[in-house]
Amino acid sequence: NSFVPRTNTCGELRSAHVGQEVTLYGWIQYQRQGLFLVLRDFQGLTQIIIPQDEEHSHVKKLLSSAPVESVVRVTGTVSPRPPGQENPKMPTGDIEVKAETAEILNSCKKLPFEIKDFIKKSEALRMQYRYLDLRSFQLQYNLRLRSQIVMRMREYLCNLHGFVDVETPTLFKRTPGGAKEFVVPSREVGKFYSLPQSPQQFKQLLMVGGLDRYFQVARCYRDEGSRPDRQPEFTQIDIEMSFVDQAGIQRLIEGLLQYSWPEEKGSLTTPFPSMTYEEALADYGTDKPDTRFGMKIVDISDFLRRSDIQFVQSALSYPRGTVRAICIPRGVRYLKNKDLEALKESAKSQFDQEIVEIICRPDGSLKSLLTKFLGEKQQSELIQALNMQVDDVVLLAAGEHKQVCSVLGSLRLASADLLEAAGLVLRDPTAFHFLWVVDFPLFLPKEENPTELESAHHPFTAPHPSDTSLLYSDPTKVRSQHYDLVLNGSEVGGGSIRIHSAEQQRFVLEKVLKEDSEVLSHLLEALEFGAPPHGGIALGLDRLISLIVDAPSIRDVIAFPKSFRGRDLMGNAPDYVTPEELEPYHIQVSWPLAEKEAKKS
Repeated sequence: NSFVPRTNTCGELRSAHVGQEVTLYGWIQYQRQGLFLVLRDFQGLTQIIIPQDEEHSHVKKLLSSAPVESVVRVTGTVSPRPPGQENPKMPTGDIEVKAETAEILNSCKKLPFEIKDFIKKSEALRMQYRYLDLRSFQLQYNLRLRSQIVMRMREYLCNLHGFVDVETPTLFKRTPGGAKEFVVPSREVGKFYSLPQSPQQFKQLLMVGGLDRYFQVARCYRDEGSRPDRQPEFTQIDIEMSFVDQAGIQRLIEGLLQYSWPEEKGSLTTPFPSMTYEEALADYGTDKPDTRFGMKIVDISDFLRRSDIQFVQSALSYPRGTVRAICIPRGVRYLKNKDLEALKESAKSQFDQEIVEIICRPDGSLKSLLTKFLGEKQQSELIQALNMQVDDVVLLAAGEHKQVCSVLGSLRLASADLLEAAGLVLRDPTAFHFLWVVDFPLFLPKEENPTELESAHHPFTAPHPSDTSLLYSDPTKVRSQHYDLVLNGSEVGGGSIRIHSAEQQRFVLEKVLKEDSEVLSHLLEALEFGAPPHGGIALGLDRLISLIVDAPSIRDVIAFPKSFRGRDLMGNAPDYVTPEELEPYHIQVSWPLAEKEAKKS
């Protein structure tokens, strides 16, 4: 309450304050028949008793007629609530304040929605009136917790481990590869800035500059269009260190998260488990596994190799051919036929992959199209291999290794959603399962042209020490020194040890990726001036906080987020700019014909 005229907040009064005269400021959350109201501020709620005597009739008139969400000042005396009227659900539920004077500081007009967490509001309405939505308890909690976590991270990095907080430029130039960047016009004809996807180059240059340990709460920008649960501008905890290896970065991040982790969310156990990219793909069908539940993918290729099933034999005849399956526990009991059909249909439409189901009947026998090709002994072995129980449902896929694992990984998550919707709890909502995924491939074939390669992450990632020679002979087989941090099936961080040799960096850009290295000439030149070995990581702050508070969307942990389509519905941005305003930037807008007509009308 320093620097302000209130004596207390609305969340701090208790029985110990009885008899004290207090001055409170806040919003009227609720008012009942001119008898009492509930006053709310950032910290909580206090019940205010409206005086009924003639002497305070002006106070009664003022508070009884004030609309909900009006801002008021109330001065009065703290009193115990009458016996039996205490509210154990409110921290201030043992007391009330008997109002003596009051002032309406600002009246509130008719609200577009009620300021209550349990009232359902459309996302668009919430975004349009974000300043009202911010008054809700949940958003207040999310933003305050976010602030506390960031403050603890600063303490850990700067005060305990000697990191330097450095702001890097927002106006820069295009970076090859990666996500699409926003461009910003300049007054030089035909020249544009780009907003950086991350401070990647700058943090490497800071290591060349000898800062040794850098961090920043960095604003980053990606023009990714309409992607669910992504934001065009977002925040990273950005970190870089000199003379460090992969294990050093991992220990730093584990310590950082342990130190900044909210007490009410339990404690974190370190070190976090680790698995390779290949293990993650084989067992979970994804490079960001949710390890809170089982249902792992099982390889049954060797078991079915002896069978006469044609599609199985066809799949296994290919070099990377495989037959794999997942077992859905009690699937018969919890899933309807339409659910199983929907799972098979999604595999067909998204992956062009056929799925065969196997059901374990109450008598222990199997029901499937495959059973006629399998003897009793083989069926028994299959049940054992998949650890099937009565009422379990198995989904089986055959084909190329990566595709089969990917489709089963997708079905694993979709099945878990269906089981939980039907009442079977698989994933503990209070559990936090961190996981390191390591040994990613350094390069991947381009989707549009598989004969060409692109960086699996970005072109500055160093090859695995054991695979350096392969970089020059067979780059497709090179593993990288990249590492991802996964929490409950979501990627919350990613980093790598960087290339610190100008010669190797030039080779990767020009020979492997076929990129114009001139765009990065400043970085390549810097690497020639005694660049130390270095590495780093970036934690996605928005995603991390949204998982900690179990928010349905990252928009719920950002004060002023953009909509699904990247628009600011409150301020109506982006907006049109007049030709006169564009003139200094040598830009003219070329309107599509339909838009020209629409603007005329």
